[in-house]
Amino acid sequence: MSDPLERIAAALERISPPPADAPDMSAADAFVWHVSPDRLSPVADVSRVEMELLVGIDRSRDTLLENTRQFARGLPANNALLWGARGMGKSSLVKAVHAAVRAEGADIKIVELQREDLTSVTRLLALLRASPARFILFCDDLSFSHDDQHYKSLKAVLDGGIEGRPDNVVFYATSNRRHLMPRDMIENERSAAINPGEAVEEKVSLSDRFGLWLGFHSCDQDQYLAMIHGYCQALGIKIAEDDLRAQAIEWQATRGARSGRVAWQFVTDLAGRMGAPIA
Repeated sequence: MSDPLERIAAALERISPPPADAPDMSAADAFVWHVSPDRLSPVADVSRVEMELLVGIDRSRDTLLENTRQFARGLPANNALLWGARGMGKSSLVKAVHAAVRAEGADIKIVELQREDLTSVTRLLALLRASPARFILFCDDLSFSHDDQHYKSLKAVLDGGIEGRPDNVVFYATSNRRHLMPRDMIENERSAAINPGEAVEEKVSLSDRFGLWLGFHSCDQDQYLAMIHGYCQALGIKIAEDDLRAQAIEWQATRGARSGRVAWQFVTDLAGRMGAPIA
């Protein structure tokens, strides 16, 4: 009979996932990271909005674009947290910036990582580290609940541990929360802890590890209408100005909000009613 330890080791080897094959980074400009098994799936056609259609976020656009250009040239660049109001173009800006820098001739790729897969990020970084390409590692809608331990894995991206973050990787994340944690959770831990400051410092300081904080705020009516005009012009939708304004204002009133997303939803509805295709 074989040694019990040998049998246990053999069983663990059978159930453990095999090492991921080296991906073909020339297959695409964008990838999505999947686990079980680990793999980078190429994305042939990225869903994105043209940069000029992102209205009312000029400062954030210019800052993120310049940071990405620096990174693409091999110069120092910061990880970025895009936080703020829903539907104001945070994820759209990341994808638009990637496209703009690639159009300037840089060999830069984007890899989307789901928040639920953060525990696998060290394996992903090992794959990216071995590639000669440069990567934007993108996590959309990043936030954590009171009992969520995924935030510990995020430190591997932001700080890199012993190895450090790979020089060819920069991390961009979007979130509705500036501190990534719900305010009530932070207050509850502060009130219940023996040392309130230390109890929340590890979680709150997670946002501090991003070199860039780019805030996105709700738009006013003029910005909302400017977004709609831009979309209509890009799609070739022709409609009387007074009629467009009245319909757009009525649409946002029924939604109870104004944002880039609401503007796009209105234009989608308008294009459908007018028989104008959206490419």
